[in-house]
Order: sequence, then C-alpha cells, then structure tokens
Amino acid sequence: MKFTKMHGCGNDYVYINCFEETVTSPEQLAQSVSNRHFGIGSDGLVLICPSEPGDCKMRMFNPDGSESEMCGNAIRCVAKYVYDRGIIHKRQIAVETLAGTKLITVNADENDIARTLTVDMGEPITTASEIPVVAGASPVTDLRLSAFDRDFTFTCVSMGNPHAVTFIDDDVSSFDVEKYGRVFEPDEHFPRKANIEFTNVLSPTHLKMRVWERGTGETLACGTGTCATVAAACLNGISPREPVTVDLLGGQLTIEWSKADGHIYMTGPAEYTFDGEYYYG
Repeated sequence: MKFTKMHGCGNDYVYINCFEETVTSPEQLAQSVSNRHFGIGSDGLVLICPSEPGDCKMRMFNPDGSESEMCGNAIRCVAKYVYDRGIIHKRQIAVETLAGTKLITVNADENDIARTLTVDMGEPITTASEIPVVAGASPVTDLRLSAFDRDFTFTCVSMGNPHAVTFIDDDVSSFDVEKYGRVFEPDEHFPRKANIEFTNVLSPTHLKMRVWERGTGETLACGTGTCATVAAACLNGISPREPVTVDLLGGQLTIEWSKADGHIYMTGPAEYTFDGEYYYG
C-alpha cells in the first residue's frame, strides 16, 4: 500500500490516497502505522477519500484507533496533497469531515505549489451541551477543575471536536503537560473526553500554547486546538477579533475569529516528508 507522510507544524500523519488504495480496517491500521518503533511513526492516520458533498473527504484516526471529527493541521495537508498532485487542482477546495464540509483556500507560490493554506473552520461552538461539557451556563468560561492539589480554570469550545483551554502563568515551555493533560482529558465533565490546551499570553495578539490531544497525547501542534485557544482568548477579553499568532512546539499558526461572518480562519503551512510503501494485509 502506498502512503505519504506529511506534517503541519510538526503534527505528522500518514496519508493514504483512497482514490487509488483500499483500506478495510482503518482503526487497526492507525494503531500499526502510528507506532514510531514498529510502524511508520505518526500522530495518526488520515484517509483521503472521494466525496459526494465535497471535492474529497478526510477521515482521521488517532494512534489508539479512535476516529476524530476534525484535525486542522491534517486538513491543510489533505488540501495540499490533492492540489499539488492534480487530483483536485483549484484554489478553493471543499473537504468533507465528520465536523462538516470545510473550505480551504490554497496559497500557491510562483511554481503553483501549495505553500500555506487558509481553512474556514466555521463558527466556534460555545454551547455547553453541543461541545459537549457538563457545565451550568454557556459560554463556558469558568469551569474549575483540580488535579494534584492545583486548581485550573477552563474555557470550553468545540471546533467540531471538544477543547478545554486554560491560561496559565507558568512558562508553558517547561510546564508538565502530560501530568495534567492525562488527568483532564477523561474528566467526567467531558462526555466525549477533551483536548486540553495550556496557554501563555505573550500579548493580546500573540499566544503560546501546548496541547494534550484526546486519544494521542501531546503533539507538536493542533489546528483545532489553536483555533479553540484563540476563541477562548476572545471570549475572555484577552485577544481582539483580529489575526492572532500562536506559537506551538512545531511552528506558528495565524488565527482570526472574523467579525464579518463569525467564522474562524486558520492559516498555516503543510509539508511533505516522504512517500513510501507499507506492507498491509
């Protein structure tokens, strides 16, 4: 089976072109290929499939085999893949996901290669029952949870998948994300678990974030998590509704919660790592 390894800000996945390949057990395959010692090594598996409502469809599986609704870094890579390889060669590409069909704008260079891509991520979901999160009021900006005798205040947002964002004074570069993220991900307040974002405010338009991803663990970047973090900053009056730069372990993303249409727009890179063949049977 042919595959392509790609990453967005270090958030790396194995991509399968299902216009040409057939995958019968993606849950098991995700566990196999994601293993960094016995497989290819990745943050998960992404299938690029034909679509009825969109130009193509993205299915994304975590290393534990669970399927996620949406991945902001992966969807940029999907759009780059189909654009650069001539499967869908147009500047606006509609990609179907479990979180709805997303429109991606390709920012190509002089050689017609997709370098950065802008994703219309839609409106952030702030209603508690739709995120979902067990909380008394919406939007959820003061969910107080404790772990290891330390208190945190979370703002909860869904970008098609659930996120809980906390702003901390500790330098996030040295913060123990695994210690706390592992505890909060399955907390009883999150019926479908949650991605956990730990964030420093460098300025109103410059944030620094690390993320513990549901079903994966810490990754170098999370596109939906970055969007949720900026939405949380806006909800708390930390950031304005204008472009915000977010530093991640694997690079930078630019996020804007538009005043015009209420949608969140994410701009960032997508890169090839290598092509290969995986023995799958």
